[in-house]
Amino acid sequence: MVQDLAQVFAEATGVPLPFQKPIFKGKSLKETGTPVSALGIRNGCRVMLPGEKNSPEEEVELKKLKDLEKSVETIADQLEEWTKELSGIQQGLLAKDLQAEALCKLDGRVKATIEQFMKILGEIGTLILPENCKDSRMKRKGLVKRIQVFPAECGAVEQSIPGDGATAVHRLGPG
Repeated sequence: MVQDLAQVFAEATGVPLPFQKPIFKGKSLKETGTPVSALGIRNGCRVMLPGEKNSPEEEVELKKLKDLEKSVETIADQLEEWTKELSGIQQGLLAKDLQAEALCKLDGRVKATIEQFMKILGEIGTLILPENCKDSRMKRKGLVKRIQVFPAECGAVEQSIPGDGATAVHRLGPG
């Protein structure tokens, strides 16, 4: 696909996707969903890539955003693990006498996960992106949208965790 080729160009040249204007045999490659083979592009073909790299100032901001994005992915993976753990407890995969303690620990981890997401949102909020850093602004906006989904997911997991230990075992049913 042309969009995959554009991603390769971005990694090889540092020219961000929105600023690329790839040309093959005098034609602009605007259709990002088109397979490159349908356009006649093969190994060894020459594709022109007019475009502009990000400024060094923006590259610094993009690096910060990429690091924050990696943190978000790590925390999202943890949240997925907590959700699986809760499901296992609800299905009775843990001895009844151990459920209350496991649920209490799980509740603490979910609360900490919410705090981690909020901390990252705070860090994103402190980034000062000049007007000319359009790529960084788009990346920041996308990252904020991605993060905003997670507190609701954490809340759903929290609501599925029964209150105190005695109630927890009772609500989960016979073991």
